[in-house]
Amino acid sequence: MKRSIHIPFNKPCIVGSELIYVGQAVAGGHASGDGPFTRRAQKLMEERFGARRVLLTTSCTAALELAALLCDLGPGDEVVLPSFTFVSTANAIVLRGATPVFVDIRPDTLNIDERLIEGAITPRTRAIFPVHYAGVGCEMDEIMAIARRHSLLVVEDAAQGVSAKYKGQSLGAIGQLGCYSFHETKNFSCGEGGALAITDAALEKRAEILREKGTNRSQFMRGQVDKYTWVDIGSSYVLSDMLAAFLLGQLENIEKITARRREIFLRYAAILAPLAESGLIRVPSTPEHCTPNYHLFYVLAADLAERTALIEHLLAAGILAVFHYVPLHSSPFAQSLGLPRLELPVTDNISSRLLRLPMYYDLSDRQVTEVAEAVLGFYKGRRTTN
Repeated sequence: MKRSIHIPFNKPCIVGSELIYVGQAVAGGHASGDGPFTRRAQKLMEERFGARRVLLTTSCTAALELAALLCDLGPGDEVVLPSFTFVSTANAIVLRGATPVFVDIRPDTLNIDERLIEGAITPRTRAIFPVHYAGVGCEMDEIMAIARRHSLLVVEDAAQGVSAKYKGQSLGAIGQLGCYSFHETKNFSCGEGGALAITDAALEKRAEILREKGTNRSQFMRGQVDKYTWVDIGSSYVLSDMLAAFLLGQLENIEKITARRREIFLRYAAILAPLAESGLIRVPSTPEHCTPNYHLFYVLAADLAERTALIEHLLAAGILAVFHYVPLHSSPFAQSLGLPRLELPVTDNISSRLLRLPMYYDLSDRQVTEVAEAVLGFYKGRRTTN
């Protein structure tokens, strides 16, 4: 029997001029990539995030693949990254023939443990791909210092970190390259979309070429060459201007969207505080020097069995909560690559216990309370029976 869900895990929102802008993009006769709305969205992000250049892409996956190309990764090269991440982070590396080197995460922020990075570096290491989990920054000062000591590039996977900050710096604009996601599940969305942020001037020109199928079309459009042609490898990474138009409507409301997500986050935290204080669950932790974007709210159950039971309890109440990630280091594909079998105890432990609660702009206070009280009810029942 199919369960009836009345509080979904995620729901896209419209908060400003998104549909007006989409109509203008169509009426203006430029619905394909790099039109006026693309330029406006990119400029907004460049100014707000402090990146030298931002290029919209079809997804964060595309941005990561572009970044891997710009790092000149190839067979024999290695990249250090966390195992606790979405598969796109590792795929970008493997697609270039390079080898992902997985390390464990911190137990507090669930970000890559910067203390383990240097021990994973070899003469073959070319880059570090830190992932800003839940919109909370990795320890970028130490990561950048390690990269400088070993002459490595840093590519920030800031898929979940758009508009969040580390010590006042925007995530995605600290390393040489940063990758953003505007997927439906993210804070600011156009359904599917992403962006590559560039802080290193030496990478800017080639990034344009790779993104435009290996051609110098961008220079042609600016009148810098009289015709464009094939000058490098590349692919079709350019976002439709219709999607850029929708995205611009979202980006113009960053403060409004973030404020509402903060309210939802704090409401969850306040209601669930008794469970956290008693040690029955754990809730997100944010260092003082990080400014989060409130991308998600999770609870850590005692173990896999308890999480499974909690999911079923919420589902019976019409609430959809989900878990992630299945650790990459122990995945079938990682094993097929012949990667060494690793012991990453924090990653394995967290991945079996973490549960994400519903989190989206239009989630009402009443619904947040309903979800949180359902979690309280689950643990109250367990205490009574135990």
